This record gives sequence, C-alpha cells and structure tokens, in this order.
Amino acid sequence: QVQLVESGGGLVQAGGSLRLSCAASGISFSINAMGWYRQAPGKQRELVAAITRVGTTNYADSVKGRFVISRDNAKNTVYLQMNSLKPEDTAVYYCNFASNDIATLRGWGQGTQVTVSS
Repeated sequence: QVQLVESGGGLVQAGGSLRLSCAASGISFSINAMGWYRQAPGKQRELVAAITRVGTTNYADSVKGRFVISRDNAKNTVYLQMNSLKPEDTAVYYCNFASNDIATLRGWGQGTQVTVSS
C-alpha cells in the first residue's frame, strides 16, 4: 500500500521560509518521479514542483526561483524548501507522483497546510 505522509506546514509571515517533507513507503521510491502539488481555497490543485528519479527538477512559473524540490532516496523522502513566501502561496500542499494521472489513481492524502500572512 502506497503511503505518502506530508509534514512541515504552518503559519509564516510573508518573506519567510518553510521546509516541507514527504515520507514515502510502499513504493519503489527511487525509480519514481515525485511532485509537490498545492490547492488553494476555490482553486484547482496544481503541480508546483517535480523531481525525476535522477534529480532533474521542474517548477511552476509562480514558484520558480523561490522553491526548491529535492529528494533523498536513501530515506525515501522528498522535500520542498519554500523561500520568500507570499500570501498567494497559502494552500494545502500535497506530495504525490509527478504524473497527475498516476497521482489521481493513487489518490490524495491529507496534505499539509501552509498559511502565509501579509
């Protein structure tokens, strides 16, 4: 059974930083491209960052230059370092497979709430 457990969210002032973690189990983590998604109230879920099994990264334009995704295959963990946070980054953040189709098949966990105050 695939388990992806997100942690590290919280309340932070604009300009601050947070580091999200996602611990994976039940999958061959090292061979899978992973992603961080977010969903703000009233908006669709969007992929903000993805990382391939070899560490190639890709970012949504809205977070490029501020967020950094990384992975530790030895720990089956993927991270999202979020810097220079803005109020518009406020959302529930989810970890899942980078492929939206596969992510949808797997389903979504509870995510971790990130709230950025102005």
